[in-house]
Amino acid sequence: LLRGGGLNKRQAKVLLINAHNRQQILPRNTRIGTISRETTYSIFTTTESSITHNSFLHGNFQRSPRSLKNFKSGAVLNKKDNSNSTKLNVTCDLCNEYFLSGNDLQKHIRAKCYSDQIRKHILESTKHIENEKHRLAIQDILWRNKILFDPTPSIINIPSQSAIRTDQDIKFQETQKLLERGQIEESTSPWSSPIVLVKKKDKTMRFCIDYRRLNAITIKDAFPLPRIDEIFDQLSDAVYYTKFDFKSGYFQVPLSKEDRPKTAFSTRDNHYQFTVLPQGITNGPATFQRIINHILGPARWKYALAYIDDVIIYSKTFEEHLTHLNDICTMLKNARFRLNPEKCEIAQTQTDYLGHNIKNGEIRSSPNNINGLLNTRLPQTADEACKFVKAAEYYRKFIPNFSQTAEPLRKFVPTTRTQQKKGQKTIITLTDDELKAFNQLKQFLTTDIVLRLPNNRSPFKVQTDASDEGIGAVLLQIYPEGDRPIAYLSKKFTQAQRKWSPMEQEYYAFICSLDKWHNYLSGIKFVWETDHKALTQLNQKAQINKRCGRWRLKILEYDFKVKHIPGLTNAMPDYLSRSPVDDAEEDPDEVSLLI
Repeated sequence: LLRGGGLNKRQAKVLLINAHNRQQILPRNTRIGTISRETTYSIFTTTESSITHNSFLHGNFQRSPRSLKNFKSGAVLNKKDNSNSTKLNVTCDLCNEYFLSGNDLQKHIRAKCYSDQIRKHILESTKHIENEKHRLAIQDILWRNKILFDPTPSIINIPSQSAIRTDQDIKFQETQKLLERGQIEESTSPWSSPIVLVKKKDKTMRFCIDYRRLNAITIKDAFPLPRIDEIFDQLSDAVYYTKFDFKSGYFQVPLSKEDRPKTAFSTRDNHYQFTVLPQGITNGPATFQRIINHILGPARWKYALAYIDDVIIYSKTFEEHLTHLNDICTMLKNARFRLNPEKCEIAQTQTDYLGHNIKNGEIRSSPNNINGLLNTRLPQTADEACKFVKAAEYYRKFIPNFSQTAEPLRKFVPTTRTQQKKGQKTIITLTDDELKAFNQLKQFLTTDIVLRLPNNRSPFKVQTDASDEGIGAVLLQIYPEGDRPIAYLSKKFTQAQRKWSPMEQEYYAFICSLDKWHNYLSGIKFVWETDHKALTQLNQKAQINKRCGRWRLKILEYDFKVKHIPGLTNAMPDYLSRSPVDDAEEDPDEVSLLI
């Protein structure tokens, strides 16, 4: 390959590319290319010197490795140079360091100026090749295509889809509000995520951005959340409690200028980016926790705590509580935070915090956590009794004398397919012994023998299911001895929800679980187990209906994996879904438009 800038006083700059990453000697008079000038042709020959640039000897220069852009060099052939040697001026464009040869430059770039992750991947992926020549050849190819291994993500730009006029008007109004508040600004960013409008409970529209693609390439912030069990240890000795709720807490956190372009979105007429922390960003919970911890400072673990945006102040006496309340209010005021007074509780002697009721130093699981199971109806058929026994059996390790307690109900568990099919519709009336066994098992499953205060050391798991009657779900934590339940959920379907597709019903069970157990699941990694296999691929589907699309946006802030499990191992959610307790309610966030 010959690339020259033309002849000037019989001199020309020529770039020769060496593909082998080691010194090469070319014999004198070796033809290296031709230069065309009008109709006269000249032959260039090399001096007997080392050609050191690391790339290809043949091929198109414009397809050479990106590293070639990292140096400024030229091989100058000068007749006046009696030594007949090649002179090189080589500089790394990344750090401006000067080198005597291209070979030294390449060693420098690969050792220092390339990403450690790229270098590690290339070396690790080729270390198994014993033949050095083969290994170097493969590495040359990988270096040329190193962009494939570059952890720096490609820019995400998803164009907005068309929308009806009313929706365009809503977008315009919402962006104007955000502009007036200084929460967004005009942008020239190459990034863009789509807008979503969701109807809230009060019938107003919530302005959302679909950051799924951005979250997928975001490096997760590992800032720790406080352990829930340690929080309750602190609260157990207090008498007075105050809870604070932030007003649009995320929007009160300024966003660094270098991160703003990645939050960009487009309307019909303009392109904007957030100046504050937007909803739906995967690192939102960790970021907010870090900020609140810094603001509370030495007050943390003494008389104030925060679990993400749930701040609680606790004191043993009222006089202390006045002092503590004043201190925290001053801290939040100096930090320019704003609270939502409608959701704040001041100087209470009883309060609900993180799904538990706190009163007089006692901490108990909130009734809402166990009502889903405790209030289930008596089995009406043999099949319902069987499902209850199977559900309870899942936790038999934690129930004393489980076999003896459940024995009166064992006759409803079929041993053959014929018995199972027959028992589905067999109407039953429980005897006194059977009723006693049923109530005892429910009591075990809703007391401290089985239920434990949650802690952050053990991973969380959510199991869900749906039936024609309603939905059921269990929040569990994984312990060495087995899965321990934290809370139960059971809810009936409305007439409209009964007509949903099975996938929508199963998905709705998970959405209700997130709403109910947000305090447990926000900001941590957890597993969602379902026996509906289609849900495992839902997040990858490009085309889904508007309802599922809205729900998919709702789960953006959660960090979880979906796992398919056989129906037989999903016994408790299955039982709860067929004996729903909570009254049916319309989905409060029925979507008005999904773009």
